[in-house]
Amino acid sequence: MPIRFESDYVEGAHPKILQKLVDTNFEQCAGYSTDEHSARAREYIKALCGGRDVDVHFLVGGTQTNLTVICAALRPHQGVISADTGHINCHETGAIEATGHKVLPIPSTDGKIYAPDVRRMVENHLNDPDFEHIVQPGMVYISNPTENGTVYSKAELTAISAVCREYGLFLFADGARLGYALRARDNDVTIADLAELCDCFYIGGTKMGALFGEAVVISAPVLKKDFRYIIKQRGGMLAKGRLLGVQFEAFFEDNLYYEIADHALKLAMMIKDVFARTGHGFYYDSPTNQQFPILTEAEAEELGRDFVFCPWGRLEDGRLCVRFCTSWATSEENVQKLVKAVEVMAQKQ
Repeated sequence: MPIRFESDYVEGAHPKILQKLVDTNFEQCAGYSTDEHSARAREYIKALCGGRDVDVHFLVGGTQTNLTVICAALRPHQGVISADTGHINCHETGAIEATGHKVLPIPSTDGKIYAPDVRRMVENHLNDPDFEHIVQPGMVYISNPTENGTVYSKAELTAISAVCREYGLFLFADGARLGYALRARDNDVTIADLAELCDCFYIGGTKMGALFGEAVVISAPVLKKDFRYIIKQRGGMLAKGRLLGVQFEAFFEDNLYYEIADHALKLAMMIKDVFARTGHGFYYDSPTNQQFPILTEAEAEELGRDFVFCPWGRLEDGRLCVRFCTSWATSEENVQKLVKAVEVMAQKQ
């Protein structure tokens, strides 16, 4: 069987999370995340937010979380600004548009958008003589890390936040892989920073070793009001909500969330190192668990015999950008097999 590196959710869940689910299986709990486990998970997350007054809600998956937050925040005539490579623009089957809100893409070369880009889009709208005929920007959506594995610095995030507040836009950060950004080399952004600078963000579980689940953190008072109504209306209110609370309780009661990230990052850097040592370039300089080496078609075919990885794009010269992903379940033994295969492949050239 080939060894799979195409994503960080090809396995089930971390054994500690599964064990906690088993240990609590026969407890009788209130439904819809009103149970004691969800309450404790909320308190752990609130503590990480530096004492800020935040609300915490648990939803099942990333797309569901994105559309629920965005439709809760925007008025009917408003849209959400995103990098053109952003998940809501490329990989959610028009889920945001299905809520009645347009995604307003900004061209990006590294997966990120920057404060001047946001300012320019808003100013162009305000200065258009037909502005009321055009979808109004009402929110900025970013993801950290981005779809391309890149990470926002605190200075970049602060600058975007300042522009959003100047023009009255919500700032929403998709944290589906947040742990990998928080523990990445040279990262200077914390959960407390996100709580201060964003109106809403979420702490991903599905791609971080949970069976499923995302923790939405809301700072903006106007977004807090009636948010549970919107969760329910959008089909996101899980009856057995304690299954979400238990998993996030397991993540944060003993730093498991960060241990998972550290493990995946260590192995991702081994993958990055072998491709760099053998003369391969990278399409994106990612410090996270996603690595994007550039291969010839022959190299991709050779490695594809024993390893599964994700095609990411084709360069003008015909070479391929591919993605290798690590997770809580990635073993050093399997990474060493990949390292050896890349080294042998390079020796043939």
